[in-house]
Amino acid sequence: MVQSVTYHRETKSVPFQGKTIVLESLTPVLSPKEKETRKKEIERCLYEVFSKYRPAGDKRC
Repeated sequence: MVQSVTYHRETKSVPFQGKTIVLESLTPVLSPKEKETRKKEIERCLYEVFSKYRPAGDKRC
């Protein structure tokens, strides 16, 4: 089943090199359970990436 996702929209106009640029940020509106699930997945993926660059003798974490 495909679930539709709604987004919170934040728009800002900022000057850049003499011109006005419109920046738009879309953030998904998620339930607390979905937020926690996504947060854990992101943390897991980041751990995998950064653990590759940990010095060989480093036993932390």
